[in-house]
Amino acid sequence: MLMQTWAMVIDAYRELCARKLFWITMALSGLVVLIFAAVGISKEGLTLLWFTLPIDGINTDILTKKFFYQNLFQGLGIGIWLSWIASILALVTTAGFFPNLIQAGSIEIHLSKPIGRLRLFLTRYLTGLLFVALQVAVFTTASFFVLGIRGGVWIPTVFLAIPIVIVFFSYLFAFCVLIGVMTRSAMPALLLTMLFWFALYIVNVGDATLVGFREGNQAIVDRNTLALERLEANTRKMVIEMKASEGTENYEPTDADLIAAMPLIERRRTDLVEEQEDLESLKKWAGRIYAVKTVLPKTAETIGLLGRWMIPQEEIDATRARSDAADGDDDETTPKPEATVEITLDDESDDAGQGMDPEAIEREFRSRSVAWIVGTSLAFEAFILGLAGFIFVRRDY
Repeated sequence: MLMQTWAMVIDAYRELCARKLFWITMALSGLVVLIFAAVGISKEGLTLLWFTLPIDGINTDILTKKFFYQNLFQGLGIGIWLSWIASILALVTTAGFFPNLIQAGSIEIHLSKPIGRLRLFLTRYLTGLLFVALQVAVFTTASFFVLGIRGGVWIPTVFLAIPIVIVFFSYLFAFCVLIGVMTRSAMPALLLTMLFWFALYIVNVGDATLVGFREGNQAIVDRNTLALERLEANTRKMVIEMKASEGTENYEPTDADLIAAMPLIERRRTDLVEEQEDLESLKKWAGRIYAVKTVLPKTAETIGLLGRWMIPQEEIDATRARSDAADGDDDETTPKPEATVEITLDDESDDAGQGMDPEAIEREFRSRSVAWIVGTSLAFEAFILGLAGFIFVRRDY
């Protein structure tokens, strides 16, 4: 049994190697690694081969070499190359795996052997993942040595990219297999998988947008609630002092007294109620899209796990602090944090800064558990793969 399975794996591997796109993708991976080798960072700025490009905020005074190369690997190597370009090429290459298998004349040869259909299906599926496994393993290993030799930073966590990218690709490949088995055609399988991937991207963008607006509006509500409380307290103190000057001691102002003395209070209360209603609406929609994402594969967040494990939040916060300090040194007129704490309601600037909060989005996505991100995604994949396997096993050829 093992020899038969191994023979099928070798046969599928040879089929991969016989395709020019496999070697084109491997060559492009080498080109991306060379880009890593050409890019560096110094006290003066960004370096490209023997050239130095002075860029504000990009130097070793603000970014450590480890932080710079980790972000370069994650952003360029994983975020652009492996999770987009290389994955698209991998889908193009593997989209015909099952349609080609179940074509007349090919499937009969495999079924004539003493091999169960389910084992044939699973072996073929796992072999399809071999394309990405080889690509990401070679790319990650080369990047590890380039970053160590060129940048002087040895980052073993880059090897986490291998299982993460394979799992990420398996979500898409499972869907591609299902369409391929149903239609017996590579082109619909590829096109519908790309459309499915785009739909996942739109859902993820919607999730990030709602989270950003939700957290931004929450900050506004908290700020305006505190400011309103402060305004009411100051108005109450003013009314008490006025009554005391008139000879009335221990006077406790009513709400009507406060509004009569400061009509702005009533308007601000109305504004705050509207802001709270908007916030509740955002929370409701954010919860709905979160529920939708729960049953779908999380492609972007799966890739994001690499950044979470490679670059701790503490290191990101420290880098931001150095960057803020550098900006403060450049502009001596920059107000101190204490100067911005005071919040007034005497003008129309209460909603300044309303909108998405990028840092809040990052914190929210980093706080989501691995079990939710990967576990629910693999559950979706298992369902899709089970459906594809059922069709494959039950179909008459």
